This record gives sequence, structure tokens and C-alpha cells, in this order.
Amino acid sequence: MMRSGRQAAILEIISGKEIETQEELCAELNKRNYSVTQATVSRDIKELRLFKVAGVEKKYRYAYIDDGNNKISPKMHNLFRECVLSMRPAMNQVVIKTLRGNGSNAGMIVDKLNLPEIVGSIAGDDTLLIVAQSEDDAKIVVEKLNEFLK
Repeated sequence: MMRSGRQAAILEIISGKEIETQEELCAELNKRNYSVTQATVSRDIKELRLFKVAGVEKKYRYAYIDDGNNKISPKMHNLFRECVLSMRPAMNQVVIKTLRGNGSNAGMIVDKLNLPEIVGSIAGDDTLLIVAQSEDDAKIVVEKLNEFLK
């Protein structure tokens, strides 16, 4: 079946129940007659920019924030505020410590900010590493992100 239909089904599924793993999502799609592999679901998750948040019934669940036009929604702003524990420059880099499981969420939000001083970033489980062009740019990034946290 068509990718757009499958992705619409994914959004419907994750809005109706807590889905913690790609395998669970595959099983739910298969119940709806979408024959998918884990690799296909993985690509869909990336294209839809799904991320994991703390669940009520499960440890984590997939979530999606429809923010329209690539802007930072109030929900995403609050997510960033709540998950960032600390932030500091280290030469031309910025190290952001987050709550466990939120490094990639913080990275997604920082990417959406499109700060010109950022060359790139990489996220782990509870850390986001941002690479800036220079030490001065790293300090500017910290200033801008601290302002965003307010």
C-alpha cells in the first residue's frame, strides 16, 4: 500500500495507544493489512519525525507533534524546557545533558531552531553534543538556548 496511507495509519495508531517499539508498530500495521518490515517502519518513523516520550502504561511511547511549517510548537518548547538538565560550552562544542531517553528529543528541537552557529549535532540517550564553528559560536549557541529555555 501507499506510503502516505501507511504513515497516516502510523499516526492514528500512536495517537490511540502507547507503542513502545518498532516491532509493536509493525504488528499494529499488519493488523490493518499493511505488510511492513521493521526497516520500513524505521524509515517511516524518521520521515514522520516521531520521538519517544515517557508513557503512562509503558516506559516509553512514540509521539508526534504536528507543529506546521517547521516551527517550534508550545508543546515542543515545553518538552525542551523539561528535559534539559544542564548546558555548557566546551571549546567549539556545546554539551547538553538531558533526562534519560531525551537526548534525541532535544536534538530534534535544536535542529528545528536552525541556529546559523551550529555546524551539526549528535544525540545519545541523555546527552546532546552540538558542534559550532568556533568557541565564540559555541558561547552564542548556549546564550540563545538559555534564552529559549525561558
